[in-house]
Amino acid sequence: MKAFLAIGITLISILLINTKQDDTLKESIKRGNEIYNDFCMSCHLPSGKGVVGAFPPLANSDYLMEKRAESIRSIKFGQNGEITVNGTKYNGFMSTLGLTNEEIADVMNYITNSWGNKNDEIITTEEVSNIKKIN
Repeated sequence: MKAFLAIGITLISILLINTKQDDTLKESIKRGNEIYNDFCMSCHLPSGKGVVGAFPPLANSDYLMEKRAESIRSIKFGQNGEITVNGTKYNGFMSTLGLTNEEIADVMNYITNSWGNKNDEIITTEEVSNIKKIN
């Protein structure tokens, strides 16, 4: 009987933790949507498809999903130099947007969970703060 009770308590704890994480992610995505609309949409478009040859797509983006740290670094410090997204080379310039670490985490949570992207692992402010500029 004690074993069943312990298992039950463990399962309830896991469910509560997962619900809290889901709520945290949902709130971050909501804030990230607002940031995207204010800072990113003019180049990457409302659809996240970008402009071929000029602004890389965020929709169904292999780069965004496979190069998490590089994607965070691009938002945090800007992007200059060639990158390849979904097989297309981009060699544009994205200036630093002046966002806080929390705002970067929120917009990353939004774009990695939009337009065909799916990211179950929340991007945290702490993770963003640990991303350093590469010279």
